[in-house]
Amino acid sequence: MPILFLVFVLSYMDRVNIGYAKLQFSETLGLTDATYGMGAGIFFMGYLVSGIPSNMLLAKIGARATISRIMVTWGIVSSLMMFISTPMQFYILRFSLGLAEGGLAPGVYLYLTYWFPENRRAKMVAIFLAAVPVAGVLCAPVSGYLLESMRNVGGLYGWQWMFLIEGIPSVIVGVFAYFLVENAPNTANWLAEDEKKVIAAALAADANNKNVSKRRINIKDALTSKTFIVLATIEIIGGVAIAGFAFWLPQIVHDLGVVNLGSNGVITAIPYLSASIGMVVWGYLSDRFKERRWHYAIAASLGAIGLFVACRNTGNVYLAMFGLTLAYTGIMSCVSVFWAYATTYLKSGAAVVGIGVLNAAASLAAYASQYAFGVVSMATKNSLSGLYGIAISLMVGALLVFLLPKNLENA
Repeated sequence: MPILFLVFVLSYMDRVNIGYAKLQFSETLGLTDATYGMGAGIFFMGYLVSGIPSNMLLAKIGARATISRIMVTWGIVSSLMMFISTPMQFYILRFSLGLAEGGLAPGVYLYLTYWFPENRRAKMVAIFLAAVPVAGVLCAPVSGYLLESMRNVGGLYGWQWMFLIEGIPSVIVGVFAYFLVENAPNTANWLAEDEKKVIAAALAADANNKNVSKRRINIKDALTSKTFIVLATIEIIGGVAIAGFAFWLPQIVHDLGVVNLGSNGVITAIPYLSASIGMVVWGYLSDRFKERRWHYAIAASLGAIGLFVACRNTGNVYLAMFGLTLAYTGIMSCVSVFWAYATTYLKSGAAVVGIGVLNAAASLAAYASQYAFGVVSMATKNSLSGLYGIAISLMVGALLVFLLPKNLENA
């Protein structure tokens, strides 16, 4: 888990650092909010294309080679972002970054099913996904510092140094990941033989559960079921919510009056820090009480309330930041519970393909939503306006989750 956590921290930093670069390179490249939204969102089109094939490849060659390949490739592409000089180059490299990284998250969700039984998975998914807000905690001040301190060093803009410096660690860790990641418990030298047997027995108990219906194993039946369609809709909502925060939070905080790049980085770290703690606690409670629906609904509702608070208090930076912090904590908490539910529902071959399909659906929605966010921001001259749509979506998700069966044996 520490290795996977580090991998996703670096992944998310390289994915969302354009939110900070936007504060500096929009003028350099002549980007409008709509153009930026298109570039931010086109990442998810590459993500959509590569997710399912990468998961199928992971099932054949293992996580070791798959994660290493993904990290080295995206690190190189992320560093190449320093050379963009036109909107078209921005689009091409963002698409390429999504293509490189697309298999990581769905691959890890699948990989966790090789290691952890269902009753421990929400906590482990939450620990993995906690890398998202932790990446925000690190990326915010680091990116802000690089934008300010590296401006005009060696004749380059601060944002060019930022892309280069933040991309290199991914390549280095990607090489080490090949030697550190184990494909399965039975190949892990750091596990004793009796520990391997305990893990194998727990996983076998899940696999041999007589209550698991065949339609949760068959790819066609699982992916056309009502339960899967509801899960896909909920994942779309989660994907849109996370992307909205990731790519627009620095601009939102800027529009609240925090215009200094260094201060902006520190302030934007607050919601990420809160979410990194809250989502792990929420995942633990979901596992402890063996309950998913109410945990998702409550977290999604808190996320929506937080967004409404932020949007209604744009003149008060303290209230607005409280709302944004509550919102992001709620969003990340409900997403971690969601993936515990989804990976429990999907079994065998259906899990390999289904997790990729869920990720692809969220990617497509995130692509469209980022362009829409930019258009709305330009039309209203207020970057917070798009948050209303996310808030409403979260409330819909809080209701939709009750269409899922309380007990998966009934799915």
